[in-house]
Amino acid sequence: MASSMSSPQAPFGRILTAMVTPFTADGDLDLDGAQRLAAHLIEAGCDGLVLSGTTGESPTTTDEEKTALIRAVVEAVGDRAHVIAGAGTNDTRHSVAQAVAAERAGAEGLLAVTPYYSKPPQEGVYRHFTAIADATGLPVMVYDIPGRTATPIESETLVRLAEHDRIVAVKDAKADLGASSWVMARTDLAYYSGDDILNLPLLSIGAVGCVSVASHLVAADLRAMFDAYFAGEAGKARDIHRSLLPVFTGIFRTQGVITTKAALRRLGLPSGPVRLPLVDLTEQQLEVLRQDLADSGIAL
Repeated sequence: MASSMSSPQAPFGRILTAMVTPFTADGDLDLDGAQRLAAHLIEAGCDGLVLSGTTGESPTTTDEEKTALIRAVVEAVGDRAHVIAGAGTNDTRHSVAQAVAAERAGAEGLLAVTPYYSKPPQEGVYRHFTAIADATGLPVMVYDIPGRTATPIESETLVRLAEHDRIVAVKDAKADLGASSWVMARTDLAYYSGDDILNLPLLSIGAVGCVSVASHLVAADLRAMFDAYFAGEAGKARDIHRSLLPVFTGIFRTQGVITTKAALRRLGLPSGPVRLPLVDLTEQQLEVLRQDLADSGIAL
């Protein structure tokens, strides 16, 4: 007989969506669309929204657009969801300024990515994150994704960062379950999966939730998987995970925001085009995505 499992504390909720930033057909920021999409995602079962991350096309949106987006989404969702703002660049001073602006705009948490391109040493990584955390009163989720940044946050650095009162969580897209296990064992950092296909594996070693791209389409399924796992129904959680494998594969055949926006457009939800240097799906790629999603029961 299955027994319920201890459910670890999740400071930002469990199912978070790394939300796309809707644009108009001309490529301008679509704040009305952002509000409608945010409301849809919360109604679909998400606990929170992460704005202006990679999937939010943060490299190609201005600081002013980021601030306007936060204000619009906070207005749309009120206290129904956590709103986390991306505030990470490869320039520490710029990141601090973004963090301060996000707090003023109404965000209740920050996502800060490892500085990219510069390939800083670990002491620089540590000082970068602590500077952001020192700049506001908001809790911070550090984002470890060396496949994009070229610099992992090493375990010892994460242990040091955990000593900061406002650094409370990690978005983990390093795909190193061993390293993540050790950090979870040595700190109170709340781990969120940042790689949809590893949501359940990370959950099994102590993660508390996910920052998901696929949740644009399958939030209810992810919720069911998490609920099953914490209810001690590991087999049911595994079966849901396996049923979603075609979604996880299809969404990431190319950059996730490209496929997600294409799927949202087909479903009649706000999305719009992507901004260069990203490009929208071709018809051939869209057909592959349709088949991938169909294999999980999603019709585009």
